[in-house]
Amino acid sequence: MKDFGTETIPQFMVAAPASNCGKTTLTLGLLSAFKAKGLSIQPFKCGPDYLDTQLHTKASGQQSINLDLFFSSENHVKELYSQYTQNKQATVVESVMGLFDGANRGNGSSANISKLLNIPVILVVDARAMAYSVAPLLYGYKNFDPAVNIAGVIFNFVNTDSHYQYLQAACKDVGIRSFGYVPKNETIKIPGRHLGLVTSPDLQWDEIFKNLSSHIAKHLDLDEIIEATSKPIPVQQTQKNINSNKKLKIAISKDEAFSFTYYENLKALEFLGEVTFFSPLHDTELPKTDFIYLSGGYPELYLEKLSANKSMLQSIKNYCEQGGKVLAECGGMMYLGKSIEDREGNTYPMANFFDYTTSMAQPKLSLGYRKFFVEHEEFRGHEFHYSNIVEHSTIETCGDFKNATDQPTGTKLFRKNKVWASYMHFYWGEKNESDNYPFLGNILS
Repeated sequence: MKDFGTETIPQFMVAAPASNCGKTTLTLGLLSAFKAKGLSIQPFKCGPDYLDTQLHTKASGQQSINLDLFFSSENHVKELYSQYTQNKQATVVESVMGLFDGANRGNGSSANISKLLNIPVILVVDARAMAYSVAPLLYGYKNFDPAVNIAGVIFNFVNTDSHYQYLQAACKDVGIRSFGYVPKNETIKIPGRHLGLVTSPDLQWDEIFKNLSSHIAKHLDLDEIIEATSKPIPVQQTQKNINSNKKLKIAISKDEAFSFTYYENLKALEFLGEVTFFSPLHDTELPKTDFIYLSGGYPELYLEKLSANKSMLQSIKNYCEQGGKVLAECGGMMYLGKSIEDREGNTYPMANFFDYTTSMAQPKLSLGYRKFFVEHEEFRGHEFHYSNIVEHSTIETCGDFKNATDQPTGTKLFRKNKVWASYMHFYWGEKNESDNYPFLGNILS
């Protein structure tokens, strides 16, 4: 049972009828605008996205947290929300895809998370090609599931007051509040690439967020949003993650090529031992370690530099061959193979621990939630990549993979010595009833 404190703060979800309505940009704008007002604001992201959380963190100055009802329990989601909301002055949760899109029909959707956390939804509608016809759309979202509290709507890509008047009329007739409209503005556009928006440190983020904040504050009524979404801060009993004081040394890849990590996964590793970050791009050898987490990322964008760092490649290969424990996910898995082929067919040698090659030459999107079954246990996460494996006939694999609807996916988990490697990104940030992290227990055993 969730209790509520006496203090109230604005808490809401930014959602949309579909992807590409601009909800991430508007979320970043609201975070920037609230921060400019002097508020300490906590961001969250529904679903398994790594890149949006990085952008949230840049915009707000607070670590963004993933909330996902497929690979974690309801109680874990409530605990995370309560834990990170404490001592904050506002929270913003960005939805995933469309509001009612879940792992299986509406199960696990952002709508379900909004109901679980009892937070209102601000709907972002791309209205560039509609006027009063938005009325039945809004009516459907208001009435499809009355338990979802639609606090109001923001109309995106609307450039004139005359256009907005038609949209306001629709809101009035449906009975939904409008918080304003946002015109198109090229100075706040964040470039994209395969897998998502660009998070490169080379962009002028301070300038982008300054422009975003100004643009949002000019066109939206922030005070009305605060008034309409203020609720008591939830108080949820949480597990205390006291450091176990174990002497395990853990090395985690972290640089421009390897950056896809869940914050709660990292916190779990910190619980188990002493964490050190290293860079396959820039460092020449591994730090002294008992376990390596080779995270996913964009190795395909840095192939020449990764391949040229021979001393690091050899250091990691030696560690693997000498019985070192490793978990390599997606980009990390690609790095441990013989080579990676770019889109033009050029081949770049990698660590050559596993006898496979991965390729971007014929990119094909593999996307979705995954269940991994091994030794009568089930672990969950997701898969999201364009590369593919072109050679792996002699390598031992283990376990079975299924998607959210229990259909086989063809995903592989490669095993050699004490090294696990897969395209699947695992989530292990939730403890079980025995106060353990089961997936990490399997990896480290």
